[in-house]
Amino acid sequence: MSLKTKLALATAAAALLGATSAQALDEITVAYFLEWPMPFQYGKANGIYDEALGVKVNWVSFDTGTAMSAAMASGDVQIAVSQGVPPFVVAASAGQNLQIVDVAVSYSENDNCVVATALEIDKTTAADLAGKKVAVPIGTAAHYGFLSQMNHFGVDVGSLEVVDMAPPDGAVALSQGNVDMACGYGGGLRRMKEHGNVLLTGAEKEELGILVFDVTSTTEDFAAAEGELLSDFLKVTADMNAMWNAGDKTAEMLPVIAKDAGMSEADAAASLATFTFPSVEEQLSAKWLGGGAQAFMGGVADVFKGAGSIPSTLDSYEGAVDASFLQSASE
Repeated sequence: MSLKTKLALATAAAALLGATSAQALDEITVAYFLEWPMPFQYGKANGIYDEALGVKVNWVSFDTGTAMSAAMASGDVQIAVSQGVPPFVVAASAGQNLQIVDVAVSYSENDNCVVATALEIDKTTAADLAGKKVAVPIGTAAHYGFLSQMNHFGVDVGSLEVVDMAPPDGAVALSQGNVDMACGYGGGLRRMKEHGNVLLTGAEKEELGILVFDVTSTTEDFAAAEGELLSDFLKVTADMNAMWNAGDKTAEMLPVIAKDAGMSEADAAASLATFTFPSVEEQLSAKWLGGGAQAFMGGVADVFKGAGSIPSTLDSYEGAVDASFLQSASE
């Protein structure tokens, strides 16, 4: 048998194997957060994703974006919805082959640090935080916001006792007086605010360049093998966002979203009021996936490296974003 014939047979075998693999894919697993209400949950609860994708979508909830990265690394999860940019940057900087494929939500008011009421510390006396104990979900958007705020106030992070806690646990620790400040998002942050005050509002953080947004992420391998399915997933998500943004389906969508998020309608509505869901056109613009997100990731990486949270950064985060699947979804 000639080398040419062997190569032809090998190519045919590989193609057949690929086809068999594609046909065998009858389900995927998607990560998301509880107590983090978003329009996609209307599609999740009503089986719209399963119907549009033609496969069963298994949904698994997580407490942090770092756990989402680990699940994608192990192959247990194929797509993560609303993963924070900081945990994505931590994973990408460590060499994990992840891709950002859309901007899930912007929420500067729904991610923050709360100081215990008894301390009577606000933005004018933030220096008094030195020596205090702080609960922070390490490697998350809240961690980045914490580091950025401490840098702004001139508080040496090394002077603080930082304890790694998921937001729900941080809220409990703050309520029991076991920590002096806790940082988090979603339901955890809402409960933290019952026992303290924020140092900076969302608008004040944005003025300092502290952006807070989440992305939909996946692995390079999944994107390469299942590009059409990924685009279909993003199309459903975009449709759900557009339906919510239009405003005329709120009464129909809110109860479904709240139930799926494990929240009361009032709490879900309060959280959603602090969220912004950019349109596909906005996401593809220079502000977001057209360059802004990549530059922002570089800044996040520099902050984490400077704080000793990661050993190194990538030269560029351009390769960590692939907007082609969102572009296909829009077409």
